[in-house]
Amino acid sequence: MFKKCIPFATLALLFGCAQPTERAQQYRDGDFQQILNPVTSIESNQPRDYSTFYNQAEQVIENSPSMASMYQPLYQKLNDWILESGDPQELEKYGVQAAQLGGGDSKGNVLFTGYFSPVMELRHTADSQFKYPVYAKPQCDQDCPTRQEIYDGALTGQGLELGYAANMIDPFIMEVQGSGFVHYEDDTLEYFAYSGKNNKAYISIGKVLIDRGEVAREDMSLKAIKEWVLAHDEQTVKELLEQNPSFVFFEPRAAAPVTGTAGIPLLPMASVAGDRSVFPMGTPILAEVPLLNADGTWSGAHQLRLLIVLDTGGAVKQNHLDLYHGMGPRAGTDAGHYKHFGRVWKLGLENSPTQAPWAMPPEKKQ
Repeated sequence: MFKKCIPFATLALLFGCAQPTERAQQYRDGDFQQILNPVTSIESNQPRDYSTFYNQAEQVIENSPSMASMYQPLYQKLNDWILESGDPQELEKYGVQAAQLGGGDSKGNVLFTGYFSPVMELRHTADSQFKYPVYAKPQCDQDCPTRQEIYDGALTGQGLELGYAANMIDPFIMEVQGSGFVHYEDDTLEYFAYSGKNNKAYISIGKVLIDRGEVAREDMSLKAIKEWVLAHDEQTVKELLEQNPSFVFFEPRAAAPVTGTAGIPLLPMASVAGDRSVFPMGTPILAEVPLLNADGTWSGAHQLRLLIVLDTGGAVKQNHLDLYHGMGPRAGTDAGHYKHFGRVWKLGLENSPTQAPWAMPPEKKQ
């Protein structure tokens, strides 16, 4: 029997436009009206991995008495829940309250990006190969030089050089990550902590490359940026990096662990950077974290994890979380692939200072 085809435009009117899912978007919860939305029950059948939560929570309790007094009762209830059940629908039995993030699309899709701690080769003195300086913070406040001025020698002769890199992109990547490790020629390893910045606006060079048509938006990653840099001459690379006037300075700390804004040692896949106007430092979250293939594409699955917000970032606002992946080039590759979505619930404990997690906390003074 002949079947009459329905025009595509009519189908679109009947069923609405197709919703994108290629970056792990989900559409299970309807529309949200706020950043934080109270929920009485969390339904998730995603595979669970809570294995890193206990150790990360212990780092908070051991290193911050103030955060311990705030969050230790909640952490303990969550550990009890993990040992006895781990079923998100049973959190309420432990007095744990939840608020789901509305997501940037108001459909519950929260953006996950990734960051890591680079390991950069430095030399104590400059030579023909290692000639790009990494700087300690100068004595300046608002009147600090721009990136272009620093590249052109504005800090030369002030004794601020911490070492010299073999290229311009490795120090730049460490700036973006906010900290990292450096390896010197005498086989010493030091941790470079964030020391401050020049108070200039941050401009994403990834966006610049996309806007210029140099890299396709869907292909953008840290790996794509490094590949572009390696294919171009020094002056071209310098011009690109100078599009970001912001510049980060570092402070060496011998044998120190990687710490976030909260001053707590960070464990891979256990901590995230978040917007502190939504998540006070130490806040635990339950998250369906997207699982990626080796090439950075979404695998088609999520994993339910307990994470703690222990860091911040200039680009991490509201419905955006930055997942810490660890140290070294492998972590860098994995982190660079992350630009995918998952569902997220902020957690609190009834009858405690963390109760009512759907209430927006007062802004923290820097």
